[in-house]
Parts: sequence; C-alpha cells; structure tokens
Amino acid sequence: MPELSRDRLLRRGEPAYEQARLDAVWNARKPDRHPEVIVLAHNERDVVSAVRLARSERLPIGIRSGGHSWVGNGVRDGGMLLDLSRLQDITVDPTTRTATAQPAVKGPALLDQLAPHGLFLPTGHAPTVGIGGFILGGGYGWNSRRLGPACLSIRAVDVVLADGTLVHATDDTHPDLLWAARGSGPGFFGVVTRFHLDLHDLPRRILRTAHTYPLDLLDEVLTWSYDTLELLPPAVEFSAKVGFSPWLDRQTVSVTATAFCDTDDNPLAPLEDAPFRDRAIRELVAQETTMAELYDYADRMTPPDLRWALDGIWTDEPVDKVLDAARPLFDTIPDTTSHVLWMLWGGHPERANACWSSQAKLYLSPNAGWTDPAEDLAHEDWAHGRLAEIQHLSRGLQFSDNNLADRFDHGLSPANAVRLEEIRAAYDPEGLFRTYMAPRESTTAYAAAGHARNH
Repeated sequence: MPELSRDRLLRRGEPAYEQARLDAVWNARKPDRHPEVIVLAHNERDVVSAVRLARSERLPIGIRSGGHSWVGNGVRDGGMLLDLSRLQDITVDPTTRTATAQPAVKGPALLDQLAPHGLFLPTGHAPTVGIGGFILGGGYGWNSRRLGPACLSIRAVDVVLADGTLVHATDDTHPDLLWAARGSGPGFFGVVTRFHLDLHDLPRRILRTAHTYPLDLLDEVLTWSYDTLELLPPAVEFSAKVGFSPWLDRQTVSVTATAFCDTDDNPLAPLEDAPFRDRAIRELVAQETTMAELYDYADRMTPPDLRWALDGIWTDEPVDKVLDAARPLFDTIPDTTSHVLWMLWGGHPERANACWSSQAKLYLSPNAGWTDPAEDLAHEDWAHGRLAEIQHLSRGLQFSDNNLADRFDHGLSPANAVRLEEIRAAYDPEGLFRTYMAPRESTTAYAAAGHARNH
C-alpha cells in the first residue's frame, strides 16, 4: 500500500491539523468535532491509500467534497476526515454529450467548460457548491424542474469501496451501487472520485422576473404563487423569499422566476397577471440574464463569512394549511440575512434505477444567517425548532440542507431507505463509512424510522 506523504496525512495535534479541520467547512459556524486523522487527497491514489489506512486502523471515514455542507457532515469526532477538495478535474466529450467531473468541481467551472459545446448540466444554485455532495444528495439545481435532479444525469461513477478497491460502477456492472449514488446523499457508502455525466442542451436564452412586495401581502403572494405554479412550464423555476430586505430596510416578500428558454416565447408572462401586481415595490420583468449573473444573485443571498443554519421540508398540503401552521416561522424571522425560502417544485418522475425519492409540490426552508456566536442557539432554534413544530406537514427533506441530528426526518421513501441499508450491508459490512448524522449515529434507526412512517 503506497504511503501518504506527511503533508497529506495530518494527525490530531500536529501543526497543520486545526486549520485543515476548519477549512473543511464553508460555514463560518464550525462544528466542535475533531477527527483523529485528516487526509488531504490530491488524486485517486491518495483516496485508495486513505481508505486502506482507515481500514487498517479501524477509523470510520467522513468525507468532504466542496465543504458546503451547512452542518459539516464529514467532520465527525474520531475517525478520519477524507478531504477531497483538491479533486477538481473536468473532461468534456461533445461527441457523446458526456462529461466527467471530480467531486470538488463547482458549478461555474463545469458550466464554463460545457457552454462552448452547447451543453448544460443542472448544477447547484450557489457558486461555491462542490458537485460531490450536491449530486449524491439529489441535486436540485438550475433547470432541475425540467431536466430533473442532477443525480439522474449520472451515467457512472468511479468509486473507492470499503475494501480499498477502485471500481467503475455502471447500471450494468454495479447496479445497486449506482442506484445508491443517485440520491442517498451522506448515506452513500464509498468515495466517489469521478462522476460520469450525461449532458443536456444549453438553453438558448435565460429570462428572469423578480417582484418585491410589502410584507402585509404575505398570504396573498404565497397563495397566488402556489396556485400559479400549474400555469408555468417545467422550464421555469419559481420561488418566493420572505425576509429582511437590506436595500429597503424592512421585511418583504418577493417572488422570483427564471426561465430556461429554447424559443422566443416568454413563459414568465403569467407573473404579470398577479392581482396585486401594482403594489410591487421593486420589479424586474423578463430580463435576459446569464448563468454568471444568476450565480452572483445566489451568492448574495447566502454570503460567505456568516454563521448559517438551514432546514426544510417538502409538503403537498393545501396552501392555507401550510400558511396557518407556518405562521410562527414567518412571524419570527430575524432581522438579519435570515429568510424563508418558498420553493415551488411540483414533482419530477422518479426512476427505478435511482434511490432519490423525496419531493413534493412545495419546499419550505428557513435559512438563518448571522455573525455573533452568542446568537447561535437563538438562530438554530428558529431554523430547526420552528420547523419541527410543523413537521406533521412534511413529506421529507433535502439532504443538502438538513442535519438529521437537529430535526430527524426522512430523505428517501421508506422502501428506498430500507433497500439502501440492505445494499450498504453488502458493500460496507463493517460500517467503515460514516452515514447520516442522526442522534444515535445509526443507519438502522434511519431505515427503521422510514419503515415505521409507512405503516
């Protein structure tokens, strides 16, 4: 087994260890958890060596790809943190309309490589998101209402298994492994070193509409948006945001729609028929935009160097029931960068070869952002506690936004959660790889909870 060099293998207490631990999490709110060993992988050989070392020393492995996990899922007490942030290689084959990307590749870099060939992939909404955690967890990205979660564009993965072998997994060679890679998120039981991706046509143009309204129109705006989703084609992303507007110095409710167009039509026209349209404080109407501008807007919604806590539920409940139940959540939004995202999804066909399975018409997500560590508990309670009060409305969560230890919920259908654990037992029988950050750190409890929910 090739040995890892001293600059790539950091044991707790060594000089470079603490900075590497802090750097592994994008969030300014760093977890108070300390791995025994951190491996800074530079290539696939390092990953293989790291897994074999962890196996020989009986160190459970947590994995960091881009580091954008809000809770720092890969950073655990004890064991090994395997940091993949240096794996950023991209290849594009325009003839076969495929690409490969290593796990730390970020959306803007990938799209920049694809655009000259007229190709596209639904990458993460924030420019700082690495593709690894994003796509394994489902991948609700740009134009995903039309193209599907990004995990459905995975055609194969190169993955280091618990026994230290590197395999190329396809639907023919390792169907169960690839099924799990399409949506199991932090529960995946291997280290993906490269994603092989099917690509899509680059939209001919992108249009964006945004209206901002006074907060007293909250119920009317959100109800209208819920109903209006049915009038919009899948090529339109549609959401609302409730929170503090720094440019207006007050709380507002805004709606935003982005259309990925292949024709000269304007699919955003229905937004101009809102019955309260004349009360808009700010407006942008069907303006042509670019992916770079969309990324800049998203970056300003969740700026770096803040302390963040996020949560969210999928729900199909009637809109009036959701609004009534969520009233305490909306009424207590902190006057900071914090906001509630009201994302209209509507659903996408599931596939038998993917474990991805949690979705509903609406995704309701509190986003708490602040600077003072003394306010940590207050903001965490708002993000997780208020949502726990309406968990009876939930049809599940998005793995990318949630910490199952703070508010337990399911990210897969009950049947898929059970099947995932059966496959894990075959590929990782000794539990070398960390899984969902649940209260008892138990994958069995996760599957059992999903099974109980279905009965």
